[in-house]
Amino acid sequence: MGQRTKRLRQRGIYLVPNLLTLAALFCGFFAIVAATRGWFDWAAYAIFSAMIFDGADGRVARWTNTQSDFGAEFDSLSDMVSFGVAPALIIFEYALGNTEQLGKVGWLAAFIYTAAAALRLARFNAQAGTADKRYFQGLASPSAAAIVAGYVWVSDKYLEASSVLNIIAVFITISAGVLMVSNIRYHSFKGIDFRSKIPFVGMVAIVMIIAVIFSEPPVVLFGIFLLYAISGPVLTLYELRKRQKKRRRARKKAAKHADSHQ
Repeated sequence: MGQRTKRLRQRGIYLVPNLLTLAALFCGFFAIVAATRGWFDWAAYAIFSAMIFDGADGRVARWTNTQSDFGAEFDSLSDMVSFGVAPALIIFEYALGNTEQLGKVGWLAAFIYTAAAALRLARFNAQAGTADKRYFQGLASPSAAAIVAGYVWVSDKYLEASSVLNIIAVFITISAGVLMVSNIRYHSFKGIDFRSKIPFVGMVAIVMIIAVIFSEPPVVLFGIFLLYAISGPVLTLYELRKRQKKRRRARKKAAKHADSHQ
């Protein structure tokens, strides 16, 4: 009887983390519906809400020791909808669908982003057991989605529609897709322990950051994730220059050592 009960439990799924994943999936679906109706601010709200739920489900699963293969697969499928398909359709409805100006370039840019998100998620799943947890290889799909949706949010709220904005939309969409499938490393911030104590000054800083975000959410959130996307190439170039300097020093030392023995 005990073994039968154990087997039945193993067939079930953990409720709390998968409910959070389902909430993220719902937000992605709602973002698509909102974009088709021209509610671009609500679509952006939904994408950023999906990011919160997506970040929470994995942490809750680890904290409660309720991780499972089903949860990991469900999370990937949810991410594909919320951070792959939804952002591409949002920016397509807003700017890329202007066939008179962009022609096929618009929907091709949206497809490139969607395909890149799928490839990024597939690579992440394949390397999950061996990858360095401190870094992401390529821009994470939630961050890419935040840039695309954030651009639409800022443009829709503060700017007048124009051909220039449509061209910028193409550039941002394709760039976000390329960064997702690149080998550029990004800090994952997974090493942060939210259960540890922080100084009082740190708590004040968090309050200030929240206040700044809520002062102008579209501009601040778009700016934060845009800077994060840029940080990857900048840090990569810095590391390359650092390695080149080390190699030059090593060559100079080797040359001096060889001259001293002549």
